[in-house]
Formats: sequence, structure tokens, C-alpha cells
Amino acid sequence: MNQTQATGRVAGKTAIVTGGRGDLGTATVRLLAEHGARVASLDVAGTPATAQHPNVTEYDVDVTSEDSVAATVARVRGDLGAPDVLVNAAGIIGPAGPSHTAAVEDFDLLFNVNVKGVWLMTKHTVPAMAERCAGSIINFSSIHGITGGKSVPLYHATKGAVRLLTKSDAAAYGDQGIRVNSIHPGSMNTRMSRRAAEQSAVGAEAYYRQLVGGNPLPRQGEPLEIAYAVLYLASDEAAFTTGAEFVVDGGYTAV
Repeated sequence: MNQTQATGRVAGKTAIVTGGRGDLGTATVRLLAEHGARVASLDVAGTPATAQHPNVTEYDVDVTSEDSVAATVARVRGDLGAPDVLVNAAGIIGPAGPSHTAAVEDFDLLFNVNVKGVWLMTKHTVPAMAERCAGSIINFSSIHGITGGKSVPLYHATKGAVRLLTKSDAAAYGDQGIRVNSIHPGSMNTRMSRRAAEQSAVGAEAYYRQLVGGNPLPRQGEPLEIAYAVLYLASDEAAFTTGAEFVVDGGYTAV
């Protein structure tokens, strides 16, 4: 997919992106920066930095810790200004297997990162948005937050929780000028997906055929295709859009 010339669709806005050093997060950070936003790219300490744009500032954060989230949001506000956009892209996956095979530690970790992290970032970003009666929150869910699936049920459960938290927050904050929407990626061409293909017992080619061969668009999506959905929701073009589910999955959920 070719990038179009930046048009400043989010010029002058301050955006916070969690999971900013992952594949989807990196694409989102760069696209928002190219379109004029001041972007705070947040990720866990120790992950390799990715910022290569003058509009991007990197921060370490633990989204499962309220102290870390509160301190980081305060730093961003002091450095870049009050946030106009929050993109909750941080997330983890696993373990594979049915629910009865998972450990309590697996459950706690997945829900802490994928759900508690979204809630904490929202909790500490909303007040600044409410002060100006404007803001856009974009939560990363998954197609399996809609359809479920047997492969990683705890992960799917967290993404279902994000989906309904999004709708509930959209209802709660609309009268304060804050829009809240969710994005639901299908199978994406990311490092995580490529590792899974390489480790597959059936081989990479058969793995991808099983994964996306039945889609109306029989391929994986690219991170930039998710980033463009974020860009729309972050921009004023989406001023009347809240509580919506943006599915970017090549038609997986249509068949």
C-alpha cells in the first residue's frame, strides 16, 4: 500500500499512542506524525526505540501500573501539551489452548495489559480532554473481540472486554465532547504473525493459506492499513463517529 502525501489531517493535535514500538503502533505513530500531530509514543521499558520523526517523542510506561500511567501522561502533557487523541494499541496475546489449560497467572497478565491498561490510560487522559470538551480515544480490539474463537480464548475475552468498554465510554463521555471508537484488525503482517508462521508445524505457506485463504481479500493486512483507520478516527473528519467498531480484516467476519 502506497502512502499518500501527508495533508495535515491531525495538524496541531497532541496524540498519545501506547504500544508505540510494536508493528501496528509504529505505523500509527509515524502516520499521525506525518499528518502533523505531536505524538507521544509509549511502550514498556526495554523495547527498542523506533521514533525517527521530529514530531515523535518516546516514553517508557507500564500500562498495568496506575502510578506509571499517571506520571507518564503528566509528562506528556508538560512536554507536548494536553492530549487530543489517545490510541490504546498496547496488547499481548496467548496462551494458546482451551480455557481449562490456562494458568491464573496467564489470565491476570492478559487482563492487566489488554483491559486494565486501556482503562488506566483512559482514566488519566479523559480529564484533560474534558477540560476542552474535545478528544478522540481509539481502542485496539480484534476481530475476535466480535466473533470469539477457540485458539486463544483468554486473549479473545480481553478484546471483547475492550469492545464493550469502548461502547460504554462512548456513551459516558459524549456530552463532554469525547469520542471513543474501537478498531478490530484481522490477521496482520507483523513480526508476531511471521514468527507464528515460521514455527507452524504445517509450514509457513500452509499456515497462511489456513489463516486467510478463505477471506474475500485473501491476504494479510498491512500495519499501515490499520494506521489509516486510526488517522480517520483521530481527525475532525470523524466528528460524528463514536461507539463504532472499525473492522479491518479483509472480509474475515463477512463470511
